[in-house]
Amino acid sequence: MSTQTNPSRRPAKSQRRIKIIKGAKQTFEVKGFCSRYKIIRPDLTRLTGYSLRSVDKWASGEAPSGPARKQLAELVRLFDALTEIMEPDYIGEWLKTPNPAFEGSTPLQVIERGEADRIWRMLYLIETGEPV
Repeated sequence: MSTQTNPSRRPAKSQRRIKIIKGAKQTFEVKGFCSRYKIIRPDLTRLTGYSLRSVDKWASGEAPSGPARKQLAELVRLFDALTEIMEPDYIGEWLKTPNPAFEGSTPLQVIERGEADRIWRMLYLIETGEPV
């Protein structure tokens, strides 16, 4: 029996997720997150509501503040859920595409307005097979 993995197969769910690193300090893997989901740092600032300077500090290894960690954890959860219905490298494009489910707003605009619950609702409807 071969122990090699099939390269075309997606990694196990637990291996695919981007995590906030835990320890004495909690940091956020900005480069890994942006690379995985094909987003740029200015979009990450829009998604989190934090400045580009803050995002750059996190990228250099500085731990986010408590409120920022909470915001980032929620963003990681949302993006992990999105990978259940689309490939991770498509999420960046999807975020910037106007969506009729959001009255023509882009998902990025929806999140920026503090309405991420609308995206969670869309995910629920898709996963349960209900019409969106």
